[in-house]
Amino acid sequence: MSGVAAVPGLLPTGRLPTRHVEHVMGTVVSFDLRDEVAPTVLTDAVEWLHRVDRTFSTYRSDSQISRLDRGELTAADCDADVRSVLALGSALAKASHGYFTVRPAGRLDPSGVVKGWAIERASDILRAGGSANHAVNGGGDIQLAGEAAPGQPWRVGIAHPHQPGELVTVVSGRDIAVATSGTAERGDHIVNPVTGRPATELASITLVGRDLTTVDAYATAAAAMGNAAREWVLELDGIAAFAVPAAGAPWWSADWAAVGSVPVAA
Repeated sequence: MSGVAAVPGLLPTGRLPTRHVEHVMGTVVSFDLRDEVAPTVLTDAVEWLHRVDRTFSTYRSDSQISRLDRGELTAADCDADVRSVLALGSALAKASHGYFTVRPAGRLDPSGVVKGWAIERASDILRAGGSANHAVNGGGDIQLAGEAAPGQPWRVGIAHPHQPGELVTVVSGRDIAVATSGTAERGDHIVNPVTGRPATELASITLVGRDLTTVDAYATAAAAMGNAAREWVLELDGIAAFAVPAAGAPWWSADWAAVGSVPVAA
């Protein structure tokens, strides 16, 4: 649904940015580092994502989450990260009035919080290793650090859900997180936990904030809410929103203009 716009040219030192693509957690995670750091820094971030996959994958029968779901483990038996993610899930469920859940259809599945949390933590690992300027993109959900180039903010194009190949808006900023959810890319994959039916009212909704853990989960919750999300997201502190309904004109929060472009036809 979204991607980091490339900034041409070399780093101030004359070297090309470091880029890497990793297939992990059932998606593609791309790294774009605009600082010169030791190769081990990127390696540590990639290894972290694979550790998350081994721990939280619902497709691996030996993962702690699968074993916890089957009752073979208790939360106390699991890694501290598992307990932290489950606590995050509970807090996000409360904040979203139950539209975000780690127990869809009665099965334990914290995937809705794990991806954003894992990508944000990968960004933290890069920062700790000396990369102040980078992008980590997990299937269109992005944590951005610093700048794309000296004096140039990162720019992220958001695909138009009704016009293939076109952008509906462009996000610009420094040290921000961007997440998009809806039906346009993967069809009716989000279920409204209140009605039990697929959430189809929003073709896409993009949220921009500071940390991807929250932004990604809230984007999923907003997509599940459908049109009712408009009132909810407008009350969220520090998060800007841009939505494209399945039918009707796009809408956005009052602070969207500070982070993204507004359609000319609006």
